[in-house]
Amino acid sequence: MAKTRVLVVEDSLTVRQRLLEVLASDPNVEVVGEAGDGRSAIELCQRLRPDLITLDMMLPVMTGLAATEYIMAHFPTPILVVSASFNRGEMFKTYDALAAGAVDVLEKPSGTERPGEWERTFLNAVRIVSRVKVITHPRARLSGLTLPRVPQPGFLPQQGARELLVIGVSTGGPAALVELLGALPADFSAPILVVMHIAAPFSTAFGDWLGAQVDHDVRYATTGEPLSGLAGSVRLAPPDQHLIVRSGSLALTNGPERHSCRPSVDVLFESVAREVGAGAVACLLTGMGRDGAQGLLELRRAGAMTVAQDEQSSIVYGMPREAAQLNAAVHVTPLRQIAPLVQTMFRPRGRRP
Repeated sequence: MAKTRVLVVEDSLTVRQRLLEVLASDPNVEVVGEAGDGRSAIELCQRLRPDLITLDMMLPVMTGLAATEYIMAHFPTPILVVSASFNRGEMFKTYDALAAGAVDVLEKPSGTERPGEWERTFLNAVRIVSRVKVITHPRARLSGLTLPRVPQPGFLPQQGARELLVIGVSTGGPAALVELLGALPADFSAPILVVMHIAAPFSTAFGDWLGAQVDHDVRYATTGEPLSGLAGSVRLAPPDQHLIVRSGSLALTNGPERHSCRPSVDVLFESVAREVGAGAVACLLTGMGRDGAQGLLELRRAGAMTVAQDEQSSIVYGMPREAAQLNAAVHVTPLRQIAPLVQTMFRPRGRRP
């Protein structure tokens, strides 16, 4: 089996040496180069064409974000961001890098982990991310919006038949959410609930970052918020808590993980199937694993309109593929066509039946 060829980009010699040592311990990994700044990373990536880049965000000469944008625009390569979540500004740069095409993010070792724990997590992330078939800079596609394909007759509900939009997403989530939510009007007539998988240390400021990218009020959900007052607003599941709908309001729980995830897309979707049923529209977007697929099926059985992102536009065709295989999705649709499709299912705000 061919080895995974890795380029390590880190300006701290101490941290870089640690990464190199961990990678050298895996016989299936070959470090083909190392760089201490963003410009060198670009030059080495173009020359060496590695299978994976581990990339810090805070780099001299050219930042990790700028390097990510250039690499994904000119020679797309799977990027694993290995960074520290020290402050809000650094986390925002990490979200920007994920929106620009980086596949995943891992926090640098803090020294408090159990022996070998971080090393195992790092090597597992390298194996998974290196297998992702990345696409050219996602932001470059935003200007290429085209009209959606016409849904099959009988599947398209009458306008205004729906009252809640729920979205589940994982790997590739920041870019997908910016594209989908950014294409929905600011006066969208329904609440929008979102579960996204992101490493806990990097999740705390994600709501603020997303709110700055789209024309909606974006916040982390709190228990007791009534759905009736959230039209056009986005509520995210907070770190390490499940988001559910109960008796017309939002609720947070600390229930067991589902598919090793908390928050879990399945937990939200299943609660919406019980509480809202045919009044919901659900979208399952790019992501690794199978969280959300069963919940999407429960929603379809309850009469909800269900949409899964297609393979060509997904960073990782895992969660939506599982849903498609279960026949849980009424529509399997390119990302750029989901927002126009969704808008046909909701009555414009202020219009009466």
